[in-house]
Amino acid sequence: MLPKGLLKEYSHLISILVRFVDIVMVFAAGWAAYFIRFQKLTLSTDYLVAMMMGVLVTPFIFSFFSIYVSLRGQHFFSHVIRLLEAIIGIAFVLAGLAFFTKTGAQYSRIWFTWWMVLTAMGFVCVRCGIILLLRVMRAHGFNERRVVIIGANELGVKLAKTAQQALWTGFRIVSFLDEQDKLVTFLQSIPVHPMPPALADYLRDKRIDEVWVALSLQDEARVKAIIFELRHLTITIRFALDIFGLDLFNHSLTEVAGIPVLNIRATPMTGVNRLVKAIEDRTLAILALILVSPLCFFITLGIKLTSKGPVLFKQARLGWDGRVITIYKFRTMIVHHEASHTVTQATIRDKRVTWFGRWLRRFSLDELPQLVNVLQGRMSMVGPRPHALPHNELYKDMIHTYMQRHRVKPGITGWAQVNGWRGETDTMLKMEKRVEYDLYYINNWSFAFDLKIMFLTCCYGLINKNAY
Repeated sequence: MLPKGLLKEYSHLISILVRFVDIVMVFAAGWAAYFIRFQKLTLSTDYLVAMMMGVLVTPFIFSFFSIYVSLRGQHFFSHVIRLLEAIIGIAFVLAGLAFFTKTGAQYSRIWFTWWMVLTAMGFVCVRCGIILLLRVMRAHGFNERRVVIIGANELGVKLAKTAQQALWTGFRIVSFLDEQDKLVTFLQSIPVHPMPPALADYLRDKRIDEVWVALSLQDEARVKAIIFELRHLTITIRFALDIFGLDLFNHSLTEVAGIPVLNIRATPMTGVNRLVKAIEDRTLAILALILVSPLCFFITLGIKLTSKGPVLFKQARLGWDGRVITIYKFRTMIVHHEASHTVTQATIRDKRVTWFGRWLRRFSLDELPQLVNVLQGRMSMVGPRPHALPHNELYKDMIHTYMQRHRVKPGITGWAQVNGWRGETDTMLKMEKRVEYDLYYINNWSFAFDLKIMFLTCCYGLINKNAY
């Protein structure tokens, strides 16, 4: 049987081995790409030099993108996305070197593309295998981290419950420690002990790897005393912030002028994320417009033949950062006028909807002109659906997190829509659920999440019982 402390004991050797395997994979991918392009196994000198440059820059790029940090507790998809970003970084560095040294013409672009594609495929497959293997091992008690929680309170229980539910993280809660006398001896099936007089000796005897401090921010003196007492130990100490009761939005820890701060509300669309989202939107919008342009022609013809009025319906709605934007849709109703600052939602047998418009709504084809909004930069392919201005005024005071939807650009489709929360919002529950799913999307945004939503939209989201 594999000793349970083996991975921990030889972690430094495993780290070196992982880096060596990474280098071998980069070289092997370049060699395989060379064979695919030229049907030769013997490398020319120029290509050998290029591959050696790839081998040299890989460890630095991977370190920059935090590829070599511990996988414990990381989300599977976030690691894969970061890995792909690192490989794109390698491609840019190598392309930049070729440009500045004026050697780009010596290399086949097909070979270079194959090299990067095979590198990405190899790394993703290997890392996925490693992550899955570690998760299985940790779920069975191997490669675990023994943890003591200081603070037998609500926050401590939440931490313990989270660790127990996520066995794949490998955190094993050994006990709670608390200075106050407790009437209970167990919480979450974990023993509760009084704070030992010699905390460092207790942790050493129990072979504890980490201490999680679940105390209030007001207990600064106790926290300082714990840190001082454990100053001679090399174990990890984590301080858990009691922020569960706060209304958090894409929260994260950062620094402002060297001072650590907690972002309670911040948009995720900054820096690289904003660039990735913009490239994703523009690229997919152009491709989609090319594909659906023949369909749009026939839809335009159908609208003109079945009812009088313009082809497009334009309406002011709230966009990113609360800015008013104009969105486009294919007109599905007869031309009519409503009172100022009033918008009546379409109902299941709405007489204003034409028979052709009902067909368009059924298959969500009336939304296609919003691809132009995406190209304009006003909307995104994926994001919270924009609502009419009167609806924003109505719901922003009824649902206190409602306006947080506008921290990102509105989308043609979204997480709420593919989960069935679309169409008429005739009850408060429907709007609350829509907002809940929208905020989940924003807090968990990633390129992979966008791809998942678009895939689900193509499979299930275009036809919905609430689309009328």
